[in-house]
Amino acid sequence: MLHARRHFERHRSDRIGWLRAAVLGANDGIVSTASLLVGVAAANAAQGSLMLTGIAGLAAGAMSMAAGEYVSVHSQSDTEKADLSKERKELELEPAAELRELTAIYIRRGLEPGLAQQVAEQLTAHDALGAHARDELGISEALSARPVQAALASAASFAVGALLPLAVTAIAPRPSLLFWISGMSLAFLALLGAVAAHVGGASMPVGAWRVTFWGALAMAITAGVGSLFGTTL
Repeated sequence: MLHARRHFERHRSDRIGWLRAAVLGANDGIVSTASLLVGVAAANAAQGSLMLTGIAGLAAGAMSMAAGEYVSVHSQSDTEKADLSKERKELELEPAAELRELTAIYIRRGLEPGLAQQVAEQLTAHDALGAHARDELGISEALSARPVQAALASAASFAVGALLPLAVTAIAPRPSLLFWISGMSLAFLALLGAVAAHVGGASMPVGAWRVTFWGALAMAITAGVGSLFGTTL
């Protein structure tokens, strides 16, 4: 007797919400804190002042990331809820028109009119709002906005990212501190970009390169500003 083998698939779309927030937070934590430290180090500040600056930057940045993510993603969530509320009313007031609309969507996707009508009727009978949310509005459970999750992931990852250049600042010798912060931060960014690309199913070298490039540019600019003001003040 033959038994059908179960077919398992792993998709990455359900990671989009938290992965985007986590990668953005960690990247911003490394780049902003390292750039801040590099700029202040270039101005010949004492190592104690650098640590205080970095800790303040970590706290402020983590809260800023959490607030920004929460507000941004909550706006998306509000829009989704408004669209669903509107769709729910239309289904109550004009069910026939909504059925025709759903049928037309499936026809455009390649189904024959008769089959499209049958699919639309069956999905409407099963879960009309869910069918319209998914196929008309593009709202799904995996991709729906989660403000609290995004805020917590962003704040936590920012703090972890910011701790990396701070740790280098604490243990590196002061004469070569600028180079240690820059070099290690770029290494952290490359690793982050590669890991994020791997988790998201993209090219690891490309992910590492684009994150490292923008981090290097940010640190170069702040080092130049710090050096300029450090010699003129």
